[in-house]
Amino acid sequence: MTTVRTLTRDPLLLRSRLDAWLTEKHPGARSRNVRLPASDAVPGETVLFDLAVPHPAGTARQRIRPCVLRLAGDPEGYPLFPAYDMAAQYRVIRTVAARTRVPVPELLWLETDPDPLGAPFFVRERVPGRVPPDTMPYTFGGNWLFDASAEDRARLERSTLRVLADLHTLPGEGTLRAHVDALRAHYAWVVDGTARSPLVERAFAWVEKHWPADPGASVLSLGDARIGNIAYDADFTPAAVLDWGTASAGPRELDLAWLLHQHRFFQDLTVTAGFPGMPDFLDPGRAAATYAELTGHTPRDLDFHLVYAALRHAVVMLRAGHRQVRFGQREMPADPDALIPHRDTLEAMTEGRHR
Repeated sequence: MTTVRTLTRDPLLLRSRLDAWLTEKHPGARSRNVRLPASDAVPGETVLFDLAVPHPAGTARQRIRPCVLRLAGDPEGYPLFPAYDMAAQYRVIRTVAARTRVPVPELLWLETDPDPLGAPFFVRERVPGRVPPDTMPYTFGGNWLFDASAEDRARLERSTLRVLADLHTLPGEGTLRAHVDALRAHYAWVVDGTARSPLVERAFAWVEKHWPADPGASVLSLGDARIGNIAYDADFTPAAVLDWGTASAGPRELDLAWLLHQHRFFQDLTVTAGFPGMPDFLDPGRAAATYAELTGHTPRDLDFHLVYAALRHAVVMLRAGHRQVRFGQREMPADPDALIPHRDTLEAMTEGRHR
């Protein structure tokens, strides 16, 4: 499994600086139970804490509010992405909250000045709910989703697709071409000064060769549209979509394909490890039909978008692999494509083979 080191800043110093900043926002406010999540696959760095605010009238009691701090990635910490626009993330969440039915966490503060914590950040509420685990992936078993009934899994699948359907009512200012060009720029940044990936470059060539005749209208795209980016209520429906760091614009199929690819990625890992996994969950044909029912839009060029989703993931995992090497978690392989966990799947997809 690929694990990524998370916070690269000094946690004790970060907490003292956070408390100083909180005091300016609310006299007497302090952070409690500052900690890092078990894993952090989202852009930037995440800190969990409880906000303690004194009650009025000088009482000793405090109001406690669970919070999440989303901090721009440390440029000295070998971040996964070249840029972190925290203000843009904040605006996207605010827009989604105001103009759609998509559940999102309540936003508390945005800080664009890098001085308080060393980088721009925002604070949001921490939403109670259950998130399908990434480590170990939910497909390996021993978790609430794997143990759920077929009916509950179906409810989660359908309600997740409804989130995408609701989000995609918002138009987006961007195109598929702009999305691919941005990914090319990201890849160039990842391999700057190090070995290039033959597999990634073949996949880019495949994308150009199989470009859709009509990519379709652009909508607001979540980017990280996987179930591991959603907290679910006890009834298996979404309580909140959590992170919006890779939100952009493009065809509806970008999000749908990412959702399906991320499950296949975990399912393939599980089968390779000798376990059955969840082969009937998030079936592409069923998911496409459900999305069409919910939106009136029949997904098109889904095979193209599934390959493109696997390519997007390969670029991120290539950087994650380089980051592991930087922090001494693994040796640099002779073949840079060995850093991509789903290389066999991506190769098969671009070569027209079934895997």
